[in-house]
This record gives sequence, structure tokens and C-alpha cells, in this order.
Amino acid sequence: MYEIAASHWEHRMSEEKGEKIPMLANKETDEVMQPQTNGGGQQRSADVPKKMEEEEEEDADVQDKKPSGLTDLEKLGRNMYFKSEPRRIDYILAWSTEGKPEKLAHSKEARAVFEENLEKEGLKLERDEKEGAEIHYLKVHAPYEVLTRYAEILKVRMPVKKSMDLDKIQQKYAKLETILIKMEGGGFKRQVVTPMKAVSTRLWDTMTDITKKLFTPFQLDPNVVKPIKRRFNVAYSRDKEYLFDIPEDKDTYFDNATRNRIVNFILRRKPFSREKEKAYSFGINKMIADGHYTDAYPLHEGHWKPGSADNERKLLFDHWANWRNCFKIQPLDHVRGYFGEKIAIYFAWLGFYMLMLIPASIIGLLVFIYGCAISGNSYPANEVCDESKNFTMCPLCDYQCPYWKLSAACSHARASRIFDNNATVFFAIFMSFWGTLFLEFWKRKQAALQFKWDLTDFVTEEQPPRPEFLAKLEHITTYKEHPITGIKEPHLPFWRRRFPIYLMSWTAMLFLAFLAIVAVVGVIAYRISTLAALQVLTRDTPVTNSTFIASTAELVYQNASLVTTVTAACINLLIIVILNFIYNRLAFWLTDMECLRTQKEYDDSITLKLFSLQFVNYYSSIIYIAFVKGRMVGRPGKYATLFGGRQEECEAGGCLIELCIQLAIIMTGKQLIVNNIVEILIPKIIKWIKRRIWPETQEQKMSKSPWEKDYKLQPAETTSLFYEYLEMVLQFGFLTLFVAAFPLGPLFALINNILEIRFDAVKFTTELRRPMAERIPDIGVWYSVLYGISRIAVISNAFIIALTSDFIPRLVYTMAYSPDGSLEGYVDHTLAVFNTSDFEEAKRPVFEGSEIVETCRYRDFRNPPDSDDPYEYSQMYWHVLAARFAFVVVFENVIVVITGLIAWLIPDVPAKLKLHIRREAYMSNEIIIKTELMRAQGEQVGEADIERIIQDENQRYRSNELGSMELVHRRSASPPNDKEKDNIV
Repeated sequence: MYEIAASHWEHRMSEEKGEKIPMLANKETDEVMQPQTNGGGQQRSADVPKKMEEEEEEDADVQDKKPSGLTDLEKLGRNMYFKSEPRRIDYILAWSTEGKPEKLAHSKEARAVFEENLEKEGLKLERDEKEGAEIHYLKVHAPYEVLTRYAEILKVRMPVKKSMDLDKIQQKYAKLETILIKMEGGGFKRQVVTPMKAVSTRLWDTMTDITKKLFTPFQLDPNVVKPIKRRFNVAYSRDKEYLFDIPEDKDTYFDNATRNRIVNFILRRKPFSREKEKAYSFGINKMIADGHYTDAYPLHEGHWKPGSADNERKLLFDHWANWRNCFKIQPLDHVRGYFGEKIAIYFAWLGFYMLMLIPASIIGLLVFIYGCAISGNSYPANEVCDESKNFTMCPLCDYQCPYWKLSAACSHARASRIFDNNATVFFAIFMSFWGTLFLEFWKRKQAALQFKWDLTDFVTEEQPPRPEFLAKLEHITTYKEHPITGIKEPHLPFWRRRFPIYLMSWTAMLFLAFLAIVAVVGVIAYRISTLAALQVLTRDTPVTNSTFIASTAELVYQNASLVTTVTAACINLLIIVILNFIYNRLAFWLTDMECLRTQKEYDDSITLKLFSLQFVNYYSSIIYIAFVKGRMVGRPGKYATLFGGRQEECEAGGCLIELCIQLAIIMTGKQLIVNNIVEILIPKIIKWIKRRIWPETQEQKMSKSPWEKDYKLQPAETTSLFYEYLEMVLQFGFLTLFVAAFPLGPLFALINNILEIRFDAVKFTTELRRPMAERIPDIGVWYSVLYGISRIAVISNAFIIALTSDFIPRLVYTMAYSPDGSLEGYVDHTLAVFNTSDFEEAKRPVFEGSEIVETCRYRDFRNPPDSDDPYEYSQMYWHVLAARFAFVVVFENVIVVITGLIAWLIPDVPAKLKLHIRREAYMSNEIIIKTELMRAQGEQVGEADIERIIQDENQRYRSNELGSMELVHRRSASPPNDKEKDNIV
């Protein structure tokens, strides 16, 4: 490995001197190097591949146009080494040479102090300062001694020797599954004893096997994307190096992600000022915030375009980000090895979420098909469409609107029946269970990933103060010693300084939320006015011989409610996009004002603010339609008014169809259209404009170093994943909170997420600089948000079914009022009668022929005008109201109890995984204890000794069905004698 790196470096030095150095022998260069093992127990490709197919210095945009012939230098791949000697570049620091002279001098002094401290720490540095270049670079390399020192400090888990590998331990444990049975002719034989598994265990194993077989076509080719096998890892210790599988070339022991993480840890801790009173002037983040450096980042390992040299980045693009693999399971272990656990956990969660959407999509599609099938044979829809019924409806607005026939709403009634049927109730119940199962099974999946990626004993390191926090409080004279680090930091008294800021911040939050509600009221006013305008269109349309104008006017009149709903939803979507932009800026500004100390505190605060604002922004209009619209309308002759106008009524088919349209436009429009435009189209347009304004020749592109090319990419900011999580959590809210109104929601979400995974994968592999490989054990605060949404969803769906749909009125009618238990006559029973003579003169319709209409109908449960209590609520109204609240109580409590029981029955960590974790911890402890004892006694510990210790421990202990380690007696009551031992088969 080291010879390849040295050859790579010698070739580049010789190219500069005009010399030619022959390539290594074919034996060394024409064969792919055997993968090395990294710090996480994974296998990775060698740092410098032995067989390359593409020049590394070529710009990514022109690689597919490169000549077919490759030089020896081009075959060696990307330059990842120092110019002066063969040391791998672990990190790049960049700074600008432009600015005011005083500022440049101060930055130069700060960099000098910082770099001096880095060298004292043992890091190796090399500058790249091209004359006349605007950006200069510092290359950082961590020698093996530094890596081992900090690997011990950070408790990095490293793979042990293969003799201690878990597979071999497992094989030795298999011997304990045998017993000796005495044969009739003498002697003993070994027989495997398989314990009887419980029925539930066998059923679960069968379902798991079937699932694996179903997903076999979606697996990546293991010969191309080699599976990364987990190694038996323990926390690294320099005193116990005899345990670890350290290769001869020690520089290849730590994988690139681990090297980058260790270097970043050092960069974040070193001071850049010699003044003792500025003890908080430390860390690369503070230096970037102060302008001493412009950025710090690890290098990508190669290009991703077709024809490039083989590397991990290209492998991820070809077999993960590429669209031809959009139906393939993600190579999460490779993603983790390249980008780190934080990004890998996000893609694992997104992929698991997408898989869980498959059954929900299938059930939702079946519910939709069922609704389409029964919509034509529904008694209520047929009665609405039956013109012989001659239901004359009351005007939809005062004075200007005419009377209208209920049969004009035939299409709306049939469409509403598609989504408002008995299957909708089943689907709402199913999705309530689905939300719980999704979260519980994700916890199990997360536990498996934590074990596989060595995150089970993850301890969050103490975070330093944010650079922005220190910069804002630079002139504060009040200091307080931090209880953990002991460093004196600027301190803001809570009541005098922090409380007023918090009060102002959350007051502004309430105002911004109120702004979203005002926008909803504006859309309501638009709907009311537009509907009234379209209703009088036929009256004001001039008489013309044009058939097109007449037919168009008639079409608009008949579909006035649908046109109003669709246009209002589109306007609402536009308002949501605009408010999102405002909310993002103001939420960050408010959080900056709060002067939060650590990055975690800052992230939690911005998460709470943005999610709260986005929740109000996205869901306020939907909540209005679902629970408010049509509830307080009043009746003809006595309508409730708001700002002098009548409140909105639900259309003839009910409010559920309007809620469905609103959900479809906002959910699909925001995620499938707006988000993809922002994430994909706009960056491509900006990139195209930059190419036109600042064109570069191919020679200029090829002359740039890898760190210059990576610097041109977009920075991988800490908020990159925040917006991705926020987008998916909002989608989860759409699916669970209002799924009763839109059974196709899971299907649209599934389609969106298939695209989302590839869009995000393309962004991380091609458009962003390589992020620092951060380690986190879970999805953080987002799990609590998802859990809260799933609980609220139970109540939300109960009220949608009870109040928004006609499920309860239909149920009450069939059980208490229908003569034959069917829905025949249901529409007539739900339409109250109004005597037109009771209209106020100022609100009476003035159309020609209006005077001959004696009565009109309207949707409500009220007494007729000739009853003892005219226009008061009828008996059926109170029956329906009682049934609705009874349904809400029963639905909510039953679902909560069952989902709680499901959550209790499903353990967070699989039983087999618990056993595996305990076995590994036990074995590693026992091996270390015994080997240390042998060393203390002056004995030399080799692989054979470790093998003997493992064998001894396997014979002494085994794991029982409960996962506990129990002692195995070495001698039975009647052990076989020496002669019998020779006869053991």
C-alpha cells in the first residue's frame, strides 16, 4: 500500500521535473488491491487504487468527453498526497488573500499561532500558495501516532485480530449446541441439540425469510457493491495493540472518515491567540466565523462522472445516486463509510420510511378503488343526481345568487363518495396502527444499526461554545466558569439579559403564526367572493350567438365550487411558499438573538421554531376546512356573518372532497413540484449562469488541484439535513393527521420519497463538499416530533370521520330512521325545508321566476317551517351529535389502548441483538482480563494464546434462552473415560 502511495507521489514529482518514472510492475498495478479494514469494522478500498480508468485532475463536467488514451499518471487516480512527501491529505483549510491590510495582517498572525499549535500536536502541514491566486490552501495530515493517541481518547472502536472475530467465536459457540450420546456398541457420538422455538418466534422467522426473498430483486449486485461485513470491534487502546488487526502499513489502518473526524476534533480544540484573557479564542469554527479562514473540509476521494477512476465516491454515485438504481436497496454501510453515521442514519431512516409506505400505499389505493367502484351505485349519490327528485336548493349568497337544482352537484356528490365511505374509517384505523408500527419498528432498525456501526455505547462529547456565541459576547465583561470544562466564558444573566430576548423572540413567533392565520382568512374571503361572482356569471353574461361563450359560462357555473376550491388551494400554496421563505429568515434571526451557547442548543431551538411555524403555515387552511368550515353557517333567513359577509358553506357533496383537493394540491404541489424546483432546478440554473459568466477552458479546469475543485462545490452546512428532516416530518403529518380525507396520500408520498432519496444522494455525492463524518446514534429530536404527531393524528382522524365526513349521519339514519336499514331516502332526510317568504326583503333573490319558488332546501337537521318550533334543530340533529362525540371517544380510546399495547409488546431492541451485544461485551472483557494477566506475569501473548483463551471461555460459558451467560460444567456426573473419549464420533 505504502509503495503505491510513494509511486503516486514520485510520478507527480517527476512530472514537474520533466522526468519519466516507469510504473510499478503489472503484478502491483494491474490487480485491484485487497480492501483494508477501517475503524468501524468495515472494508474499504485502498487509498490509492492499483488499477484506474480515468485521470483524476480532469474537471467533472468534461470527464465524459476525455480522450480514450490514459497516461500512467492518469491511471493512478486523484492526488490525495502532499507535494513534498507521500503523506495523505486528511483536511484542507482555505483562506482568502483579499481584504483590508489590517484585517489580513491580523488573520495571518492568528493562522500562524493556530498552525504552530497544530504542529505541536503532531499534525503535518503543507501550504499551497499560488502566486496571484485569490484563495490559498493548507493541507493537513495526521500521522499514525496522532491518530492512535486520539483514537484512544475518543474511544474509537477498532477491529480486533481475525482470530478473535465474532464469526469464529460464533463457530466455537456452535460446538456448545452439541451433546454426547452413548452408543449401544460403546463409545460416544455428538448430536446437535436444537432448542424448540416458540410459535411466535417460528412465525416471525418465516415472515422474515419471506420478506427477504421478496426483496431479493431489489438488492444490489454483491459482486459489484461488495457487502461490508461487520468485524468484532473493541475500544482502541495503545497499551493493548496486540488485540488489534494492525496491517504492516499502519497508515492504512484508520479509514478516511475516522481520520477526518480525528483531525476535525483537533482543529476544533486548538487556540489561535496567545493572549490568556482570550481563552475562548480557539477552534477552526471560530476562526472561520472571524474570517481568518474561509472554510475547512475533507477532500472527496475522486470524481463521479462515467469513465473516472474507481473510487468510493464514484461507486456511491453509480450504485446509489444513479437513477437506474432508484428501486434498489441503499448501500448504507458504504454511505456510512464515506459520509459518516449522521448522514447514513438519515438515509437509513428515509429508506425505512419509504419501505413502510409500501403497505400503506397499497391499502390506500385499494380504498380509493373501492370508493370509485361504489360511487356509481350509492343511494345518496344517485338521489342527488336524480333530476326527478326536483330538489330546489336555497341560494348560495344573498340577493345576487339564484335558486339552484341539487342535481347540478351530481359530479361533486359522486366524487365525494369516492373518499367518503365506510372503507375510509377502516383506512383511518389502519393508518393509526401504521404510525405506531412505523415508529416501533424504526427503533428496532435503529438499534440494529447502532450495533452494526458501533454506536451502542455512544457518548456525546462536551460541545464547545458556538463561535457566533463568543463573537456576540466578545465585549461582555461578566464571565462565568463553565462547570464541565472549567474555562471562563462570557455570561448573560437570565432575568436581565436573556429573559427579555426570549420574550421578544416568542412574541415574534406568535405574530408570525398569526400572520399565517390571517393569510387563511384572506383565502377564505377570496373563496366567498369568487364563488358569489361565478354564481351570477350566467345572469351577467350577454346574449350572444357564440356557442363557445355560452357553453363555457354554463360549464363554469356548474363547477363554480370546484373552480373556487382549486384556485384557492393554488393561491394558498403560493402563500405557503412565500411565508416559508419569510419564516426561515426570521426563525434563524430570532435564534441568533437568543445567544445560545452550544450548537445542540441552537439546533433544538431552531427546530422548535421552524417546525411550529411550518405546522401553522401548512396545516391552518386544512384544519379550517376539516373542522371549522360549514359548522357555524346558520340557516336561510338567519345566516351567521363575519365582517359583514356570510360564512362559507360546504358544497353539496360535503366538505371532505374539498379537504381532499386541498391536501392533494398542498402536499403534492409543495413536495413534488416546489421542493424539487428549489433543490434541483434552481441550483442547475445558477450553475449554468456561472458557466456563462465565468467560462473556463479545459486546460484551466485540468490545471486545478482537487482541493480547488472541491472548494468550488457548495459547503456542507450543519443545516443541510435539518431541512430534509423537516420536509419528511411535515409529510408524515399530512399522512397521519388527515389521511382519512386522502387515502392516496401514502402513494404520492412513496413516489416523492423514491425521488427524494436519489435527489439527496446526487446532492451529497456531486454538489456538496464532503462533510465531516459526524457520529450520532439516532435521529435526535425528530423522533419525539414524529411520536407527538402520531398521537395527535388519532384525535384528528377521529374528528374528521365524525364531523367532516357523512359517516356518522349515514350510520344514524340506517340504524334509527331508515325503514329498511338502507340509505334510500337519506338525502331527502338530510335536507331541511325553508319557506322563501321568510327571507328578508334585502336578501331575497331577484331573478326572474324567483317569486314562484315557495320553498327551498338546505343541508341541515332542522324542523320544517310548519312545525311547532320552526327552524330549530331536529331530533335527528341531537342523535347525530351524540353519535359523533361517542364515536370520537370510542375511536380515540380504543386506538390509543391498542397502539400502546403494540408499542409495549414490540421491544425496542430485538432479543437476538440483545444477546449478541451481551455476548460480545462479555467475550471482549474476558479476553482482555486474561491476556493482561498473562502479560503481568511476564508471558508473551501471541495469536495462539488468544485463540486458547477464546476456546476456554467458549467451553466455560454459553448463552441461555433469556440472553444471560450461564456456566457450563466441564465434567458431567459420569464422564467418558480416556478409552471412551477415543471412540467419540
